[in-house]
Amino acid sequence: MRISQLLPAAPGTVHGDPEREVGGVSHDSRTVSPGQLYAALPGANVHGAKFAPDLMERGITAILTDAAGWDMISAAVDPQTLAEVTGLIVEHPRSVLGFVSAAVYGTSVSPQLIGVTGTNGKTTTTYLVDGMLEALGHRTGVIGTVATLIAGVREPSVRTTPEAPELHALFAKMRAADVDTCAMEVSSHALSQHRVDGAHFAVSGFTNLSQDHLDFHNSMDEYFDVKAQLFTRTFSDAAVIVVEDRWGEKMVEAAQVPVRTLGRDDRSELRIEHTPGVSDFILHLGGSADETIALRSPLPGDFNVTNTALAAAMLLEAGIAVSDLNAIGRTFSASVPGRMEIIDVSGPRAEGQTHPERLPRAIVDYSHTPDAIEKALASLHADSEELVIVFGAGGDRDRGKRYGMGQAAARGADVIVLTDDNPRTEDPNLIRAAIREGIDAEISNGRARVKKVIEVAERGSAIDEAIAAAEASTTVLIAGKGHETGQSAGGVVTDFDDRSRTRSALCTRLGGAQTGKVHS
Repeated sequence: MRISQLLPAAPGTVHGDPEREVGGVSHDSRTVSPGQLYAALPGANVHGAKFAPDLMERGITAILTDAAGWDMISAAVDPQTLAEVTGLIVEHPRSVLGFVSAAVYGTSVSPQLIGVTGTNGKTTTTYLVDGMLEALGHRTGVIGTVATLIAGVREPSVRTTPEAPELHALFAKMRAADVDTCAMEVSSHALSQHRVDGAHFAVSGFTNLSQDHLDFHNSMDEYFDVKAQLFTRTFSDAAVIVVEDRWGEKMVEAAQVPVRTLGRDDRSELRIEHTPGVSDFILHLGGSADETIALRSPLPGDFNVTNTALAAAMLLEAGIAVSDLNAIGRTFSASVPGRMEIIDVSGPRAEGQTHPERLPRAIVDYSHTPDAIEKALASLHADSEELVIVFGAGGDRDRGKRYGMGQAAARGADVIVLTDDNPRTEDPNLIRAAIREGIDAEISNGRARVKKVIEVAERGSAIDEAIAAAEASTTVLIAGKGHETGQSAGGVVTDFDDRSRTRSALCTRLGGAQTGKVHS
């Protein structure tokens, strides 16, 4: 791709040779390589143009930046060196970066994209889409919080949605691997920071909206407005919107693309017929024939019935036949790391050990908002004599949700083990105190289900104590961190995985005598 060919995507001024060719795009000065276009972006602390002179010595000959950045570069290098570089100068380089990346990598069309946004359920829904497509014989990709998958090969994820150059490079890599469809999470951060610019979704889905990220967005309305950008012609051809909360109904009104609504009552075009606590359900497609799809959620929780229905509905909108979805709807599989993940203990056992059926059921989930905690606990009530939740809240993030998280836990659990999550640079004692205020408020108002609250600051010890003390009929939900493999505290990140620690606690329990309930 020649620089001159990028002008439709990035109208601006070219300094130097407009016919210079570039074979990739990068905004990261640490990884950009000769032959790529380096995007020197203005940042909160430093302008990317600061690194350009060193990069030019390493062979970088094409730079996308703004006028201020070009002035910095021009002042830092001699005219002869500058003459060997082509500069594409635009007013707002970040706002064109995605479209430039799409042009360079040729990823405006392929692979077909299915996007999911919302506060909760994005990761799960993308994995459900992937599971259905794999069962139908497709070569698939997934991009999201947990990992990037390219035809089944895993790559680690740095963030929910990569920066635009990385994203389009992934699309190109998927195309080279013959991936035909990619299911992708689309976060509000990504939309507001132009990370998904240049990507176009055959269909996008909306799961729900509840309080989160208000450290980044100024209000729930602003949070909503950013999400609504996905449902415009710029990004999507069609949409499926879950209308089980008021935000879903509002999103239907805001959407600028054709919409199918999904819910559990007759107001929805696509209606879920479901008995609470049962994995099998029917999705009614409406119309004169009232076609249906028979589905089964492969993951526990009634809210995962909605996620499964959303995945099927989006595939329907993307062109998958009703008959094909019926063929695999109750047999496909999907496993989502750290999303209502049942921690199993298997393998040989020494004589005299407690059998696995004598263990409590342990589930690790990423639920870290009031709404997510409420739904996770509600989904576990039917088949649990007692519910224990182990959770905390992250530091340096939306502080306003901590009180609500405490309220949700108090209303939904019998026992709360309050612990640390990722305190980051905050005092973990203050974080737990904010959660405790919400718990105590529900107890004072008589709305609490909880019988006992204990605090165990160290997260590993909290998990150990909850597992060791639980009856076999108890379900222990370890909430908040899900798939994460590190814990951030005091500016230091240490290795920590809720799943590994829970599995270890269960294995320890197998070798020892059972104890009473946590609250006994």
